[in-house]
Amino acid sequence: MRSEPDASMLQIKLCGVRLETPLMLAAGILGLSGSLMRRVAQAGAGAVVTKSIGYEPREGYANPTVVEVTAGFINAIGLSNPGFRAFKQEISEGQKAGKPVFVSVFGATPQEVREIVEGLEETEPAGYELNVSCPHGGKYGAIMGQDPDLVKAMTLELRKVTKRPLFVKLSSNVTDIVEIGLAAQQGGADAVTAINTLKAMVIDPELWRPILANKIGGLSGPAIKPVAVRCVYELAKKLDIPVIGVGGIFTWQDVVEFLLAGAHAVQIGSAVAQKGLTVFNQISKGLRSYLTRRNLDHITQLIGKAHDPPI
Repeated sequence: MRSEPDASMLQIKLCGVRLETPLMLAAGILGLSGSLMRRVAQAGAGAVVTKSIGYEPREGYANPTVVEVTAGFINAIGLSNPGFRAFKQEISEGQKAGKPVFVSVFGATPQEVREIVEGLEETEPAGYELNVSCPHGGKYGAIMGQDPDLVKAMTLELRKVTKRPLFVKLSSNVTDIVEIGLAAQQGGADAVTAINTLKAMVIDPELWRPILANKIGGLSGPAIKPVAVRCVYELAKKLDIPVIGVGGIFTWQDVVEFLLAGAHAVQIGSAVAQKGLTVFNQISKGLRSYLTRRNLDHITQLIGKAHDPPI
């Protein structure tokens, strides 16, 4: 058994991009300003995914936009963002921490997302994550991610204008997530991210009204982790490209579970909101100790092992 954990045990390459750890900040959490992205990177995240950015500025929905529920949160922000032109400065600022910054993008049509990515190329991000899975994004959201032909078409358009790594973030609010994942792969995606939040709502028993202004939002946190693990497992079994797991990751044990299911990296969101930025280093420390205890040399030795026959 190793005497002491080694930091290099967690270093990975994701679609050719070097990450100090497989722990990434998920889109939508602290990724709207360059200063916040720098703080996340300095706190131990291996990479940062920005808030989803669209073609034009978007205000999003009125308050209340977030409500805490048992084992998670429901939010309906409505893809609020400053538009890709104004966001270029924030990307450049976030990159100053020296960690990879992936830009999450969304649009109403394949042509629209193509123009967004073309406009962002000059900032030289580490890559892009195409969001076709937001459950409260209206015409920009999960309704797009339910159509494999549209997912493939949007991915193909982005592939024409960038050679950088391209992830497609998938929704579990579909009949067959593998079908959508295969469509992304056929369109030229380098990886898929699974999953986005689950469509959900809460009603106030005294007011007899939905609490969120948009009525319906997206459920995140520990409540969705078993669904996310299942989706990662199914995708990893059928796809030839990496799967990035996200959904309810709060502990190092959660990360191990996603890796065993077939994830190559993971994204952390709700845990940052609830536990603070220390969560990245806490999880990394737990992972190194776990690998040492199991006499494993590297984190990648866990990937997909739940698919193997029992030892």
